[in-house]
Amino acid sequence: MKINLIWVGKTQFNFVEEGFAVYQKRIARYCRFEVMEIASIKNAASLSPQELKTAEGKLLLQQLPTSSVLILLDVGGKLLSSEVFAQNLDKWKVAHSGKNLCFVIGGAYGFSEEVYTQAAQKISLSPMTFSHQLIRIVFAEQLYRAFSILRNEPYHNA
Repeated sequence: MKINLIWVGKTQFNFVEEGFAVYQKRIARYCRFEVMEIASIKNAASLSPQELKTAEGKLLLQQLPTSSVLILLDVGGKLLSSEVFAQNLDKWKVAHSGKNLCFVIGGAYGFSEEVYTQAAQKISLSPMTFSHQLIRIVFAEQLYRAFSILRNEPYHNA
């Protein structure tokens, strides 16, 4: 199985890159894990939030790997415990065998309607709002935790 994590915009903080790299290396033991960065929109400050979401959405959908299942990390998505996320990951692996699971972190204003239409699922990592950069580390940790749950490894002590 191949898992892609796609996000909008460059990582601006070293601590985000360093923290993400720790979990990226750990996840690589379980699956092929690739990160795709969608370039920030030029002149974004001159666009309305809706125009920015539309522009980001077009770029995202153009760069989406073929044969992908799109899962959005979205504040309006379904809240899952770590255990339920692991169970879902296991189900997605079976149900979408041979396809890429593409988890997507949107920009500051979320996703365009076109992206929502293409999504197979929306999940939320918390009812709280996090920066779209910090959520990269949070998601990577939860993905690693899900694999450790599925393999009954000691990382998850619940």
